[in-house]
Amino acid sequence: MKNGLIIILVLFFISNLFAQNIKWSKDGTSYFRQEKSDIVRYNLPSKNRTIVLTKDQLIPSGKTSPISVKNYFFSEDNLKILIYTNSKRVWRYETRGDYWVYDTGTKTLKQIGIGKPESSLMFAKISPDGKKAAYVSEHNLYVEDLSSGVITQLTSTNGTKKLINGTFDWVYEEEFDCRDGFRWSPDSKKLAYWQIDANQIKDFLMINNTDSIYPFTVPVEYPKVGEMPSPYKIGVADINSGKTTWMKILGDPQQTYLPRMEWARNSDELLMQQLNRKQNVSKLIIANAKSGDTKTIYEETDAAWVDLRGRESVDYFDFINNKEFLWESEKDGWRHLYRIGRDGKNEKLITKGDYDVIDLLSTDEANGYIYYTASPKNATQKYLYRSKLDGTSSQPELLNPENQKGTHGYQMSPNGKFALHSFSNYYTPRLTEWVSLPDNKVFDDATSIAASMKPIPMDNKINFFQITTVDNITMDGFMVMPDNFDSTKKYPIVYYVYTEPAGATVKDVNGIGNNRLYTGDMGKDGYVYVSLDGRGTPAPKGNAWRKAIYRKIGIINIHDQAMAATEMFKKYSWIDTSRVAIWGWSGGAAATLNCMFQYPEIYKTGIAIASITNQLTYDNIYQERYMGLPQENRADFIAGSPVTYAKNLKGNLLYIHGTGDDNVHYQNAEILINELVKYNKQFQFMAYPNRSHGIYEGEGTSLHLATLYTEYLKAHCAPGAR
Repeated sequence: MKNGLIIILVLFFISNLFAQNIKWSKDGTSYFRQEKSDIVRYNLPSKNRTIVLTKDQLIPSGKTSPISVKNYFFSEDNLKILIYTNSKRVWRYETRGDYWVYDTGTKTLKQIGIGKPESSLMFAKISPDGKKAAYVSEHNLYVEDLSSGVITQLTSTNGTKKLINGTFDWVYEEEFDCRDGFRWSPDSKKLAYWQIDANQIKDFLMINNTDSIYPFTVPVEYPKVGEMPSPYKIGVADINSGKTTWMKILGDPQQTYLPRMEWARNSDELLMQQLNRKQNVSKLIIANAKSGDTKTIYEETDAAWVDLRGRESVDYFDFINNKEFLWESEKDGWRHLYRIGRDGKNEKLITKGDYDVIDLLSTDEANGYIYYTASPKNATQKYLYRSKLDGTSSQPELLNPENQKGTHGYQMSPNGKFALHSFSNYYTPRLTEWVSLPDNKVFDDATSIAASMKPIPMDNKINFFQITTVDNITMDGFMVMPDNFDSTKKYPIVYYVYTEPAGATVKDVNGIGNNRLYTGDMGKDGYVYVSLDGRGTPAPKGNAWRKAIYRKIGIINIHDQAMAATEMFKKYSWIDTSRVAIWGWSGGAAATLNCMFQYPEIYKTGIAIASITNQLTYDNIYQERYMGLPQENRADFIAGSPVTYAKNLKGNLLYIHGTGDDNVHYQNAEILINELVKYNKQFQFMAYPNRSHGIYEGEGTSLHLATLYTEYLKAHCAPGAR
């Protein structure tokens, strides 16, 4: 339930801090970026600009126009540039396309994967020695000699839609952010890769009624909660012989997951992370690439679940001197960084204190520091800190100016000397500057964040606040006030909710108070717009806060929302309690329904988009992580499902779902409809044919959805002061 479009857009304001798509040189003294059709290089700190690749150099032989660059990658020696183009969407992202290699020495452009279907190559990578490229095509793994063009298939011809080599099935991609499923060894002689066997996973059949006269089914290998995982293997393929050696990983592959794997800073060993099915036991495993023998070197358990390190990253394990690596753990109640020997021993805590590390940014091994983001005093913000790598820092060292309150982001150079620093808060649009580290000194004061910041505008309508419930739970929230607010009048209030472990909504970033589905200005129309983060949301408030929701999704998060609303009604006399609306998407839609059904005396109007209405319909990795196994505690799943309480509906409900939703299946809509019909509960329903979880495909869709949302809200939760 984590990929609702609105959640993505809220988080976009944070990720957009890194909107400049830069790539660092290996030595960290320069960076590359795409400017129109050219790829250019900037040296630091001078920022001298050099064109590395022009659009004319991207014109294939016999053609008159250049290829369109979707992405690009440099070889280790920067002599070859891998160009990704003609991309196609695979579920969430455009991870399938064509690849070309530009050789800066010979000034030649050559396509790789000749003979493979168009736009079928995935995750192509040039070998560390620059001589070969590897890629996946149609679930098999290939290596190609860049000089001769000879292509060798490394996996057997049994690569199929269900037996997947070098990439992943739907649920690994969705819930573990696993997409790129193979790794070059440092010596360029081997490829380590995942093989996922989805043959035992049942297909969920979506029906396409509109793209042809006769409907057809769209199958998705989708393991529902309670179903066993897809078995996995880790193989190491020898490039010369083509032989694969399978790693002898202990544990039943149908009762465990293996979401992380990298070479252990040499070409002889792999380091892997294995989770049990409940995801509350994590093991780090060293494997001998030649023999396949494995050894567990580190194990951690949690009463709820163990969070994974990294998302869509290639370097999951940060090694130090090739003898140790950094690891994140919440074992002391906070998310901290530890230094662990590659034998799993000599563990040392590096970050200390009652705060969470949010992101590890860089390891400056030469000077003995790690850089990371944290926010010990305000969970809605994010700042740059550093601590000594040897663990002797008693307190984290803040590197941001004290007067820049908000959300900071950094893209740091490999050598830790330079960074692109980005900043935003609720009243400051995104600002960027180039800085040196650790002094955080700006290269050009004329373009510095400090020089560009403005004071809080006089007409600012966004307020951040905290509310403490009857249960003594203090929740962060934001509130967007109406224009020309008059505290002697009554105003309608609209709550935006998510409330699940996959995302927080209350962030001190620019644009946070926007409601993109409202066609107009909520402030001018006289609405109060609010969001609250309760227990279970991934705010940097410690392990107990985040994991209080274990086995209680749909219960504790809903209770927190309702109790916070009750306290707000007591505190703010200008809230019109007869005009209280709530809305959300995906997990937020489930929260909307649960709030409407469990607390109908509070919430009078609801708009729910793409909701899980029965928790037993969602995928195993997400739902079992946070709720346990239905074979053991089925009652918890039922207790947290909106359909359980649908008979209590009293207010106005608009429910929306895409029939082509591969994430939260359309069956959830029909399950809810049946229950509401059973109890003669009247509601409004909109189905969007063949739209996915984001409901954006098709001409006019986004405008139609926004218009529907706005008109329903205005009709059932009337705007304006009274």
